[in-house]
Amino acid sequence: MVDIFSKQKRSEIMAQVKSKNTKPEILLRKILRSMSLKYRPHYAIEGKPDAVLLPYKIALFVDGCFWHKCPKCFRLPKSNAKYWSAKISKNVARKVNMTLKRKSWRVLRIREHELSQNPDNVKNKIMLLIKD
Repeated sequence: MVDIFSKQKRSEIMAQVKSKNTKPEILLRKILRSMSLKYRPHYAIEGKPDAVLLPYKIALFVDGCFWHKCPKCFRLPKSNAKYWSAKISKNVARKVNMTLKRKSWRVLRIREHELSQNPDNVKNKIMLLIKD
């Protein structure tokens, strides 16, 4: 499928796509504040977690349902399926988890839909990690 935009216009459009301070990240921060937890957003460690609980050495990542192939929500695009399949498979590989675990970090990956549909479950997961 041929792109309907020029390379320059497509670049401008893609530059507008946020990689930080997205709605799911903001929801996570609200949950952390409601739990009276201090966190650092986008802390400079491997993988740049969306939030880090430094005293507990916990890295929190919010995984977008499309970009990380959520079993509940993911639908492969019909156009250019080969490209998208390869791209998303790389995201799912998550080499970052093992790197952080080797450095004694605990990693929690939260699906985008969990934040909006079941925030209490997210709170429980975080509390379980803190108590470990």
